[in-house]
Amino acid sequence: MPSNILINRTSFSATDIIKDIWTSLHLPPHALSSIILPDQQPGPATPSSFKIGHLAQSSIALSALAASLVHSSRQSPSTTSPPSSATPIPRVTVPLHHALLEFKSERLYTIDSLPPESSWGTIGGLHATSDGGHVRIHDNFPHHALGTLSLLSLPPTATRQDVAERVLRWKAIDLETAATEHGKLAIYALRSYAEWDAHPQAAATPDNPIILRPLAPSPPKSLPSPPSSSSPSRSSSSGCLAGLRVLEMSRVIAAPVAGRSLAAHGASVLWLTSPSLPSQPPLDRDLSRGKRTIQLDIHNSSDKETLLELLRTCDVFIQSYRPGSLAAYGLSPQDVQRINPHIVYANLSAFGPYGPWAGRRGFDSLVQTCSGINVSEAEHFGAGEPARALPCQALDHAAGYLLATGICAALHRRATQGGSWVVDVSLAGVGKYLRSLGQYPARTGFEGVADVMAQGDVPGEFLEEMETAFGRMVAVRHSAEVEGCEVGWGEMPKPLGSDEARWL
Repeated sequence: MPSNILINRTSFSATDIIKDIWTSLHLPPHALSSIILPDQQPGPATPSSFKIGHLAQSSIALSALAASLVHSSRQSPSTTSPPSSATPIPRVTVPLHHALLEFKSERLYTIDSLPPESSWGTIGGLHATSDGGHVRIHDNFPHHALGTLSLLSLPPTATRQDVAERVLRWKAIDLETAATEHGKLAIYALRSYAEWDAHPQAAATPDNPIILRPLAPSPPKSLPSPPSSSSPSRSSSSGCLAGLRVLEMSRVIAAPVAGRSLAAHGASVLWLTSPSLPSQPPLDRDLSRGKRTIQLDIHNSSDKETLLELLRTCDVFIQSYRPGSLAAYGLSPQDVQRINPHIVYANLSAFGPYGPWAGRRGFDSLVQTCSGINVSEAEHFGAGEPARALPCQALDHAAGYLLATGICAALHRRATQGGSWVVDVSLAGVGKYLRSLGQYPARTGFEGVADVMAQGDVPGEFLEEMETAFGRMVAVRHSAEVEGCEVGWGEMPKPLGSDEARWL
C-alpha cells in the first residue's frame, strides 16, 4: 500500500530483492532456487552512493526468472494450475558486471565503430532559480525545448545562457507548476528527501515497484505453441516466450527496455510509433533490437482500425504515454479489454496510477531531481554541488525490466486463473525502492570503483556484433541466460516504420 514511511531494506542483497519482489507478486516460491547471481557483492559496483549494482542484477534476473516461469508453465501437464514444486524452472544466470553494463546499453554501442550521438538538447539540465533553488529542464524532444522557450518568453534561437537568466526570475516550484500542471512541458524543482517526503505524491507512491491488478474475468489462456523453427527470428522458436505477441506503444528508454527484454526471450514484439511525433535515433537504435517496427497515425481512421486489429490479436499491450492520454482515443484498459478479453495491459509512467501527480509526464532525470535522489547523491559525493545525477539511467532500465517481470507474472496468472490484467510500474516507484535499499556512507560509494564510459572499457565477452540497416553494430548483449532456452535478438535495428503492421 502507498505510504510515506520508507521500508528499511538496507540489509538486502540482490538475492533478497528478488525474493521480496517475487513474493509480493505471489509467484511460486520454489522458482527462486533457480536463480544464480555470479559476482554478487555487498559493496559498490559503480560509482554512486546508491546500490545500483543490486538493482541492475536483481531487476534483470527477475525479468528472466518470470519468463522462465511462463516457459515452465507451458511445459506443465496442466496449464490451469500453478506449477508445483516438482515442475522444473529453468535456471537463470545474471552476472553483476554484465547487468551493470546493460544498464548503460544505449551509451555503449557503436555503428561502424562510431558511438551514438548525445540525445540531450542544448538548453536543458539544472538551472538556478530566484529563491535559491534549482529546476531541471528536460529538452530531449524539440516540442519540450520550444515550449520551454515560449514559457520563458524567449525566441527559438535562445541559448542556454539566455534560459539561465530567465529561469533566475522564477521561483522553483512556480516554474515547475507552470510547466507541468498548466503546460505540457517537463520541468521539475530540485528537492531534498525532506522536501519530497512532505509532498503528497511521495505518500501515494507504492512500496512495491510492480502493481499487478485484475481487469476483468475471462477463462484461463496460456501462450500458444511456439512457432516453427523456420521463423526469421533466431530466438522465436526456442525462447521462453515464443509465441507471445506484444504490441509496444512507447518512447524513450524504460518501456522500450521492457519490450526489448521480452523480445530477448522469444516474444514477437511490434514497436509502434507515430509518424507525427519526433524520434530519438541514438536511443532507438539500441532499444529496437529484437523488434519489428511499425508506424500508425492514431488520428487516421484506417490506421486506427489497423491498431485495433493488432490489439484484438495480441497478448500484451505496453504503453508509456502520459497516464490517461490514450483513453481519449478509446484505448483505456477497459476499452482494450472489451475487444480483447485476455489482454495484459502494461503501463510505464513517471509517477504511477495514484496521487496528485498521477497524470503528469516525466523522465528518469526529472524523477531523480524531484524525489531527492540528486541532492542525496551530491551530499554523499561531497563536492558542494547542488545536485549529482546517477551514473546511468538506473530508474529507466530497472523500470523496464520490472515491467517485463510484471507482464510475465500477469501471463502466469492469465494461464492459471484466467482474466485480463493491468500492470503498472513507475519511475518514482523504482526510485522509492532504490532509496529503501540504503546508501553507502559518505564518499565510500565513489571510491575505488571505475565507471564504464565507452565501449572500449567493455570486456569483449559482453558484446555482440550484428548487421543492421544503419551499418555494423557492436552492442552489449543481454546479460541473462536461461538454461535450455535461447536468449537473444533476431530482429536488428532499422528505420522506424520499416515493417508491415501485422503479426508474422
